[in-house]
Amino acid sequence: MAMNREQKRMLRRQGEVDEQGERIATRRAPAGHQREQRASVPQFFREVRSELRKVAWPSRDEVVNYSIVVIVVVIALTAIIAGLDFLFGEGILRLFER
Repeated sequence: MAMNREQKRMLRRQGEVDEQGERIATRRAPAGHQREQRASVPQFFREVRSELRKVAWPSRDEVVNYSIVVIVVVIALTAIIAGLDFLFGEGILRLFER
């Protein structure tokens, strides 16, 4: 594997290669270490529900106000882009004289 000095130094600091740049054997997890058991489906949904209770949900008025703002901004940006498209299109057609 071709590595420059910086890569060798970084991998040496991380303990991935020895002084000659040769890879060190991969590490294994400790013998007593076991993977966590997966939660059951009902347990998963109970945890999801408990997490969703912690969320600070917006009020109805906030949702309506934010929705109006988003719709107005989308309409404004659409109009700006449509206007620029028309102007550039007309400019190109006039440049090349229909």
